[in-house]
Amino acid sequence: MQSHGASYLVGMTETTLPARSPATSRGTMLSDRALLRVAGDDPRGFLQGLITQDVATLDAATPRWGGLLTPQGKALFDFLLWADDDAILIDCEASAAEALAKRLSLYRLRRAITIEPVAGAVHWSLEPGDGVTDPRLADLGYRWLGAASAPAAGWLEHRLSLGVTEGQGELGSDQTLWLEANARELNGVSFTKGCYTGQENTARMHHRAKVNRRLVVAPLAEPGDRTRSVYPTLERMVELRRVEALGDALVPPWLAAALATAEPD
Repeated sequence: MQSHGASYLVGMTETTLPARSPATSRGTMLSDRALLRVAGDDPRGFLQGLITQDVATLDAATPRWGGLLTPQGKALFDFLLWADDDAILIDCEASAAEALAKRLSLYRLRRAITIEPVAGAVHWSLEPGDGVTDPRLADLGYRWLGAASAPAAGWLEHRLSLGVTEGQGELGSDQTLWLEANARELNGVSFTKGCYTGQENTARMHHRAKVNRRLVVAPLAEPGDRTRSVYPTLERMVELRRVEALGDALVPPWLAAALATAEPD
């Protein structure tokens, strides 16, 4: 794996991933993330027809958040995509990496595509220095790839404080429509790239400007049918709520703006 000068690749080379440059002594590694590398016969073209993001225009300056959906447009996996020369690195949940690799492999048919785990780690910091701005929301901070190091503290609390959800524990698997997961507002979908799995329903919802439910962060309460994840130590929970019944849910500015322009029932 070669960096080719990409700003998000800190000290990464073909055979070694040295520790982060000493911009800060605090831990930065997101220990619940893993990396998959998609390479071989046109990996961009392979992913382009499968996932929600435009991989053809992915460059070394900016990663992108995207998802792999069911034909009905429900989220199976979400991840960040990073350009690695002719290959693509997928920054995904460590607990879902094997399942994601297997799912993508189903679409290879006889195509000479490899989908393999690679060494390295995903890093995060609120402080500028290394990496690039998180493509979902600038307030999330800075993200980069590098060698494993001390784990970061505070990422989950910070992410939830901004109302941003991710992963199968919060999105579910085949449970949440991609736009219900706020993918439009958090830059998780291209509406100009053409067809991909789940595109028809996703595009229809977008053009009608009508998303009836939203995945939201709320104060901890008794879990119910709409609850996806609970975080007792943070006194937070993630739920899928109807937009007319958001109640005490956190409504950050990016979500408030979307709700204000939504077409009423």
